[in-house]
Amino acid sequence: QVQLQESGGGLVQSGGSLRLSCAASARTFNSVVMGWFRRAPGKEREFVAAIKWYDGISHYTDSVKGRFTVSRDNTKNTMYLQMNSLKPEDTAVYYCAAEIVTTSTTTYLYLRSTDPHEYDYWGQGTQVTVSS
Repeated sequence: QVQLQESGGGLVQSGGSLRLSCAASARTFNSVVMGWFRRAPGKEREFVAAIKWYDGISHYTDSVKGRFTVSRDNTKNTMYLQMNSLKPEDTAVYYCAAEIVTTSTTTYLYLRSTDPHEYDYWGQGTQVTVSS
């Protein structure tokens, strides 16, 4: 069982930065992969980034590479999404998600982490609005 709580959304001008946080609770994090997704108005939920909790290896969708950074703090059981050079098209509700992986976390990260249906646990979402 994993419980997730996002925070850090808000309104920012184009080119600005925001950092989202996802506080997590779980019995063990060794086999957990966590992800960030977003849903813009009228669009499907979209993969943003994912990270293996054990070693911090991460994976990004192309549209955010070089602008967004996903990380985790083991001491605080919190995942972050640092978003820089924000664009109006980044406007969306951002969700964090987690999955307790029973096979290879590396395989999961690169082959399955982009699919929202692969995650069992979700946060409530936080709104990010980027004005032009």
